[in-house]
Amino acid sequence: MNNPQALVLSGDGINCASETAHGLELAGFKAVVSHTSDLLTNPAALAGASLLALPGGFSFGDEIASGKVLAVKIRHKMLDLLHQYIDKGGLVLGICNGFQTLVQLGLLPNSNQADGEDNSTVSLRHNAGGKFINRWVEMSVNQNTPFLSSLQTISLPIRHGEGKIEIKPDAKADEIAFVQNQTALTYHQDVNGSFERIAALTNAKGNVFGLMPHPEAFVRHSQHPAYQAYKHASTDRKAENTIVCFENKFADGLVILKNARFSLN
Repeated sequence: MNNPQALVLSGDGINCASETAHGLELAGFKAVVSHTSDLLTNPAALAGASLLALPGGFSFGDEIASGKVLAVKIRHKMLDLLHQYIDKGGLVLGICNGFQTLVQLGLLPNSNQADGEDNSTVSLRHNAGGKFINRWVEMSVNQNTPFLSSLQTISLPIRHGEGKIEIKPDAKADEIAFVQNQTALTYHQDVNGSFERIAALTNAKGNVFGLMPHPEAFVRHSQHPAYQAYKHASTDRKAENTIVCFENKFADGLVILKNARFSLN
């Protein structure tokens, strides 16, 4: 499959559409940026895409809760079509606000929907410190989604005020175990109070992937704040100065997007 189409949502407060489209283009997709209103008016357009990307930002000003209004609109206009798309193996990537939207829809970690209501075991709440976080983080990878194939430890930036994963108070043991099993990324440090330091979740099939970090912000090594230090380090000093991501041929965010592309072969 040459240059499969990636549909990238834009508008209504989404502010990372251009960067996400650029990263997907670098990864081998044909990125089509679509305003949320256009897709919701013509949801059948989803059928032509191999990947649906919900980028980061502040959709609808994060009114009520992050991602909530966009989730309500998607639920009302195209949730059935989205379920059909996922069931057929279509890829869905939710980044930051997009991840929040997928959780609000009840599509992560279970991708099940009962009577049109949100039945997710998890929610995304305000960071434990009560502040917006903008920093780079390192994470460990669980191999339960094609997006993370071949990766073990990665570095990406986070930029969020509501990124703390919480488990619903009445969650049963098997529901908690399922969340743990569908955890795709875990922070090395507790950055926002997330349950078990969860940074990303995937559904059981692995084709719906939501993460708080921004892969589109690390598609070339020079975007990393430690790049210059690494670049100029002498060979005998690299062992103590190297960040894992620089050992890869590609920047970690680009690897994630390339993995999505390669999974379609």
